[in-house]
Amino acid sequence: MKVAGIATLIVFVAGVGTAFWLGRRSFPGKSVIESLFLLPLVLPPTVVGFGLLVLFGKNGWIGRLLAEWFDVQVVFTWIGAVIASVVVSFPLMYQAAAAAFQTLDEKLEQAARTMGASEWRVFWTISFPLAWPGILAGLVLSFARALGEFGATLMIAGYIPGKTDTLPIAIYFAAEAGQMEKATIWAVIIVALGFSAMMWLNWWGRKNMRRFSRRDE
Repeated sequence: MKVAGIATLIVFVAGVGTAFWLGRRSFPGKSVIESLFLLPLVLPPTVVGFGLLVLFGKNGWIGRLLAEWFDVQVVFTWIGAVIASVVVSFPLMYQAAAAAFQTLDEKLEQAARTMGASEWRVFWTISFPLAWPGILAGLVLSFARALGEFGATLMIAGYIPGKTDTLPIAIYFAAEAGQMEKATIWAVIIVALGFSAMMWLNWWGRKNMRRFSRRDE
C-alpha cells in the first residue's frame, strides 16, 4: 500500500500535468514522445524492469549520479519499487487525463482568458473540474496497476522481506516456498482490493452517465 500510494500520487501529478501540457501543443516529434509514454503498456514487465536496472543501477548514469550527489541507492530499495510502479502505471493515468482534456470545450477556457484569468486559474477552475471524471478513472486504474505490479519491481527492487516485499512478490515467493495458505491469503487480499476498485469505478461511471443523461433530457 505504501508503494502503490506514493506511486499513484506521483503518477497523478505527472500524468495530469503532462497530458494537459501536451494536449495544448503541437510540435514535430509529439507522437514520438506520446509513444514513449505509452510504451510500458506493450512491453513485458521484465523488459521495463531491466531498463530501469540499467538506468538506476550502480553503473547506470542516473544511479551513479544519485549515489555520488545525494548518496541515494535505488536498486534493492522500496524507492526502486516505487519507480517501477510509477513507470508501469503512468500510461494509464496519461491516457485517461489526455482523453478527458480532449473532450473539453475550449471555448469555455478561451472565454475565461478573455476575462483576464491566468492560465493557472483557467486550469484549476475550468479545465481540471470538467475533466475530473476521466482523471479520477485514470487515478483508480493507476492505483490498481501499481498495486499489482510484479515483474519490473522484482527486477529493480528484488525481494527483501520487510523492505521491498510488495504483495505480488510476496505471493510469488510464498508459493515458491510451499506456503500456499499464506500465498492464498495475500492473493485474496489483492484480488479484493482490485475488484473493489473496479466495482466502484463502474458504479461511479454509471452514476455519472445517468446524471448527464438527465441533464440532456
